[in-house]
Amino acid sequence: MQTLESLNQTLQTHDAVMLYFSAPTCNVCHALKPKLTEAIMDNFPSFVIENIDISETPEIASHFSVFAIPTVLIFFQGREFLRKSRHMSVGEVIEDIRRPYNLMLA
Repeated sequence: MQTLESLNQTLQTHDAVMLYFSAPTCNVCHALKPKLTEAIMDNFPSFVIENIDISETPEIASHFSVFAIPTVLIFFQGREFLRKSRHMSVGEVIEDIRRPYNLMLA
């Protein structure tokens, strides 16, 4: 099980991190997650992806001010760059992070 400390360590040691917040009862979360994960890994191989089940670790969701699911947080060099909740498409997430990713990591 993840802890806030382990997530903070991941954010400090990797240049590109995606946090994916979901819950077992969220059907949209389960439909979106494999598509988004595959698209991120295909387009941005340096990304580290962490999946957070808010039903198991509500304190992590609270720490990151996540109150709706699914929520995606994108971090570059430890700083939050992008936050998407509920209604998002895989294409829009990919396009939103393409330029900064390429500038920092290409």
